[in-house]
Amino acid sequence: MSSDLPEFVTIPGGTFCMGKDESRMDERPAHMVTVRSFAAAISPVTNARYAAYVTATGVAPGPFLGEERFASPEQPVVGISWFEAQAYCDWLGSLDGGRYRLPTEAEREFASLGGLVGGDWPWVGENRAFVAAINALDRPHVPRRECANGYGLRCTAENVHEWCSDYYATDYYAVSPTEDPGGPENGKRRASRGGSWRHREKLTRVNARSSLDPSFHYSDFGFRVYR
Repeated sequence: MSSDLPEFVTIPGGTFCMGKDESRMDERPAHMVTVRSFAAAISPVTNARYAAYVTATGVAPGPFLGEERFASPEQPVVGISWFEAQAYCDWLGSLDGGRYRLPTEAEREFASLGGLVGGDWPWVGENRAFVAAINALDRPHVPRRECANGYGLRCTAENVHEWCSDYYATDYYAVSPTEDPGGPENGKRRASRGGSWRHREKLTRVNARSSLDPSFHYSDFGFRVYR
């Protein structure tokens, strides 16, 4: 097994209520969704792991590495476009023949819950002991054990936004299939999930949706590999 591969945990398939009726319009209607079992990397892709990809392929490095607050090897790599994140997943597959990819929104929301039934956060309640420390940061942080949810996934509600494979549409939930939904067939923006070090409130509910032009490079956008 290549040392360039991230550490994964298996997420059991299941059925859950996706979205939230009492929240933003793009989270409505809340609806039942079933996803098959998949694997998710414990943490977002780090600067160190992305640097190995850069060395192996000659692609451009992360665009914010010249700034000290984004340069720690174990921090999430940021400023990676959706297309670059996809290319990284393809490269991982070339190492061992596996199918590495970005998650669907449904997979990302299900995995973020960490096995909890319902709720807005990866853990019971929003106010965890580490929240004050994270809210004081002006940069991404090295993923911590105390950030982990019930599946062991770190930073699913904070740190950096993570790209999803889906196109984004505000009204998709009204027509979403109930089995392994993969998003609209086309669109201009790609979906993303998770919190952001750049926001005033750095924790974001697991059911909250966001999106961005897939060619953009933002300093609070990273990604996590699924399999």
